[in-house]
Amino acid sequence: MGKCYDAAVALEDGSVFYGTSFGAPGTVSGEVVFNTSMMGYQEILTDPSYKGQIVTMTYPLIGNYGVNPEDMESRCPHVEGFVVREVSRIASNWRSREDLGTFMMRHGIVGIEGVDTRAITKLLRVKGALNGVISTEELDKGSLVERARACPSLVGRDLVREVTCEAPYEWEETSPWVEETLTHLKIKTQAGFHVVAVDCGVKWNILRILKTMGARVTVVPAQTSVDAILSINPDGIFLSNGPGDPKGVPYVAETVRALIGKKPIFGICLGHQILGLALGGTTYKLKFGHHGGNQPVMDLAKKTVAITAQNHGFCVDEKSLPVGEVTLTHINLNDHTPEGMRHTRLPAFSVQYHPEDSPGPHDAIFHFLEFFEMMGKG
Repeated sequence: MGKCYDAAVALEDGSVFYGTSFGAPGTVSGEVVFNTSMMGYQEILTDPSYKGQIVTMTYPLIGNYGVNPEDMESRCPHVEGFVVREVSRIASNWRSREDLGTFMMRHGIVGIEGVDTRAITKLLRVKGALNGVISTEELDKGSLVERARACPSLVGRDLVREVTCEAPYEWEETSPWVEETLTHLKIKTQAGFHVVAVDCGVKWNILRILKTMGARVTVVPAQTSVDAILSINPDGIFLSNGPGDPKGVPYVAETVRALIGKKPIFGICLGHQILGLALGGTTYKLKFGHHGGNQPVMDLAKKTVAITAQNHGFCVDEKSLPVGEVTLTHINLNDHTPEGMRHTRLPAFSVQYHPEDSPGPHDAIFHFLEFFEMMGKG
């Protein structure tokens, strides 16, 4: 190995990369993916959609602006592990409350730096997402690869049960940047709508946006029944993002299927995929997924392009959607996979990308306005 290393990341194809530990010590496994965002590492770490995955950042320096309570997307980090080229021990930002390594140590997240993240990214682009392991306890190449190969696949697993809330609750926090954006764009929303958010691993910024726009937001566990949701008498139903394979949570798709047509429905990411299943479509696993803040998406009706933030490894099969009942509204310009759809007669629509993402592009915030307009029509 040459240098003195104290950590390693191994992939199921036999590749092993040695580096230096930061964050918590230990051994963790998961599906290894890469994220192309240049910033937003705290949002990535705390996004429940990354449950079951080890994230490799392509940007070479991570941690330079520290960590703060305001940028949390959930109560704690959900990634299995974190791989970076270089972590900054100096946190230079007036909002910072602690450095990244201390934050990861406090939450038990294993990290490794000093590895060739470009090589890992190129490998994943060629071979697709691979299971892997990070360890500060075991550095033997053979043992590490064996552990990586023993890691369970994300396909068919129900990871939503591990990140959803335990009981319904009311969301109260608003977002200053949404207030500023609405003021700048001279947009006024109709207050007073009651939205039920089905929590499959919801990002807090989605809830902040709904609340800031004037909605009362009730968050319910993913296992909540149709009758329980309708008994709340919401004006609209939001289907959240979340981790893993949409086919692993058939109970959510069954609930949504029974709700279609009864209330306006808006889904994001996993919520988009679940709506696709509820409408009679199917989903499949992408080669290496879309993870980052620079994905170009075309609105097929307006012929406009938005730069979007994304985080998903599965996709709705557009050919499986009922002809005449569901129309494709958006596509990814990199690989032409579906990025949005709507029912042709009933109030239900969804997008695969994250219009709430912050930091990240705000090109797609208008989807929330579309949801409010839909609720206004009843």
